[in-house]
Amino acid sequence: MADDSVKSEASAQQENDNGGNKSSQKTVSSNGENAAENQTVSKSQKKKLLKQQKWEEERELRKQRRKEKKQQRRLQRTNHLEEQGGEAQHMRKRPRREVAPSSLRLVVDCSFDNLMLTKDVQKLHKQIQRCYAENRRALHPVQVYLTSLGGQLKQSMDKKDKGWVNWKDISIKTEHYSEVVAREELVYLTSDSPNVLEELDHKKAYVIGGLVDHNHHKGITFERATELGIAHAQLPLSSFVKMNSRKVLAVNHVFEIILAYLEKGSWQEAFFTVLPQRKGAVAVDQEKEEEDSDSDSDTPDQTEKRA
Repeated sequence: MADDSVKSEASAQQENDNGGNKSSQKTVSSNGENAAENQTVSKSQKKKLLKQQKWEEERELRKQRRKEKKQQRRLQRTNHLEEQGGEAQHMRKRPRREVAPSSLRLVVDCSFDNLMLTKDVQKLHKQIQRCYAENRRALHPVQVYLTSLGGQLKQSMDKKDKGWVNWKDISIKTEHYSEVVAREELVYLTSDSPNVLEELDHKKAYVIGGLVDHNHHKGITFERATELGIAHAQLPLSSFVKMNSRKVLAVNHVFEIILAYLEKGSWQEAFFTVLPQRKGAVAVDQEKEEEDSDSDSDTPDQTEKRA
């Protein structure tokens, strides 16, 4: 019986020891896990977390500061205007020019729709938009006619500029220009015409060919005008301007040059106001001066050779 008691106590002691070891192992394991977690969060990450927490806590404070600054700026502007007696507000207003509409008529001939690629039709559409916009803000707006509208051009306008149906101060026709204006009043503006336009006749209607073809149909506007027996002329470009590129101008350039001429009364000023720099436009009188200057700087030998 004594031996059995001793064995029982020894067995209980062993179980206690094993339990203690297991508990110790769990504690070590738990501490290890915590240490691992602490190791995964770096110092820089801790700083970011603290910074983010501080940012969130101060959100309302920043909002209040912005509100106070906005109110302060508004109060300063109000005080400034009161001190100036309203003069500052008056100075911001643009002086309104007195518009004097012109009786001159400009017609954009859109009968070349079938000769253009889709991308060129879209370019023509943009040029017509520019003409309309420039005429609306011109000092002497002209009477505008858009004739032979249909096909690709109308599709482009319907798709990309649905507001065109509400355009003001413009006559949009599906008919040919010769059916809209009397033929004896028409003058087709084409660079191929031998006639040079010196002055604008307000009793006439000047036709601009609505064609973007990169010179694939050279001379076609002149041919059409001749076939219909319509007067034709070219702008006096060569008399005032020397250009690096061809003399054929975009629809909106011709349109804007005429608007500028009506305002300034000078072809040369009109040309250099409108023509883009890429055209390399130089005044004819300036070019002559440069040529004379080059001639004066020649040596006697060079002068003899030229003679």
